[in-house]
Amino acid sequence: MRPRPTAVEIGSVLCGIAAFVTLAIWGFTGWPFPWNIVAGIGAPLLAILVWALFVSPRAVLAVHPFVRAIVELFVYAAATIAWWSMGQAWIGLIFAIVAVTFGALNGRRRLA
Repeated sequence: MRPRPTAVEIGSVLCGIAAFVTLAIWGFTGWPFPWNIVAGIGAPLLAILVWALFVSPRAVLAVHPFVRAIVELFVYAAATIAWWSMGQAWIGLIFAIVAVTFGALNGRRRLA
């Protein structure tokens, strides 16, 4: 039986979901018609694929925790840059601070 998830784990999951949703919004709103469908579906799909390969609790590829943290940081950075490119720098900055904080706390728990 698995223990109940902690607040840090829940926050980390919510940050990941927010990153995927952000990439979808960026794709659908940041490109002209035929490309917005491709970018709106492709950007979050690529991020989810990378997340599933390296970062998820049941990752396909077992990598060093440092590599796992770098990949997680790249996904969060992509979402932050997406917010900035949509003209929402403050939302991007707040997202970056919250996501990196939860990522660091969750990473420290994994290393302990």
